[in-house]
Amino acid sequence: MKKLKKFLVRVVALLLLAAGGGAYWLNSQLQPVNPADKPRLIRFEDSSGIVTALERLEAGKVIKSTLAARIYLKWEKGPSTVRVGTYKLGGNMSLREVVDALQKPIKRLVRLPETNWAARTANLLEKDQLGTAKEYMALVKSPGEFAKDFSFPFPSDSLEGYLYPDTYDLPPLMPAKAVVRRQLENFEKRVWEGLGKPKNLHRVIIIASMVEMEVARDEERPMVAAVIENRLKKGIRLQIDAAINYGIQKWRPLTYADYRNVDSPYNLYRVDGLPPGPICSPSIKSIRAALNPDTHKYLYYVALPSGRSLFAETYDQHLKNVAKRRAAIARGTPE
Repeated sequence: MKKLKKFLVRVVALLLLAAGGGAYWLNSQLQPVNPADKPRLIRFEDSSGIVTALERLEAGKVIKSTLAARIYLKWEKGPSTVRVGTYKLGGNMSLREVVDALQKPIKRLVRLPETNWAARTANLLEKDQLGTAKEYMALVKSPGEFAKDFSFPFPSDSLEGYLYPDTYDLPPLMPAKAVVRRQLENFEKRVWEGLGKPKNLHRVIIIASMVEMEVARDEERPMVAAVIENRLKKGIRLQIDAAINYGIQKWRPLTYADYRNVDSPYNLYRVDGLPPGPICSPSIKSIRAALNPDTHKYLYYVALPSGRSLFAETYDQHLKNVAKRRAAIARGTPE
């Protein structure tokens, strides 16, 4: 009987030692891999099972042990998946902190402006760690990559004008293709479906893009759209400066030499009709204006420093308006 008691005591002691050792091991695995490490951005492009994500984090020295992490998650009833997204993680974080971070993908709002042409947007995205400008532009020039996924008539050679301008949730490391897709989805929803599947879509977007670049005030958008239509009907060249800027891919004041010498299909001082494509990604307001231009006889307009435009039916009237603009600039006044 005494021998049995001694045996049982030894067994209990061994179990306690094992339990204590296991607890010590588990606790050690919950600690940071390297307290001196700095958090970094890690992107999960597909919705991952938690085990797959943990294995990747162990390989990246963010956590010490996938096994320990699984035990911890089971005990704490933690998440079973990791959502698509970008996360801030590092070896200086405890396992508890890592698990908490895996439930909170980074959210970051990025404004993609209406007046940007695609190359300018590409540079903005690269600065925000959203792929490279080269990757974005390669996609812009490859509409076929996306055409089958959308219902609106796709342009043949470029997505310029169809990359809807808006404020987007674009966390760092999101690939350029995902950004383009999100812009096209927004275009389909807001423009194609939202405006009743407009006819002659490409022509509408070209005109809207010029309105966008030329007009500062919302109430003048339909007026400028009508000026464009009036000039087209009369066979008068559009002479829109912003189109030349697009053609040379530089935003700068133009000179008379530019009007005469820039050899580009976007130089509407030398070329009849519309440019071959949009010159920016227009807002919904400019697209509505292109669809519903005002009815008037104006053929000219010029913007004052205040942003208000002066309209004219004749060239003589237009020259008087240009003189008013120059006088306001000389005085340093809005008008």
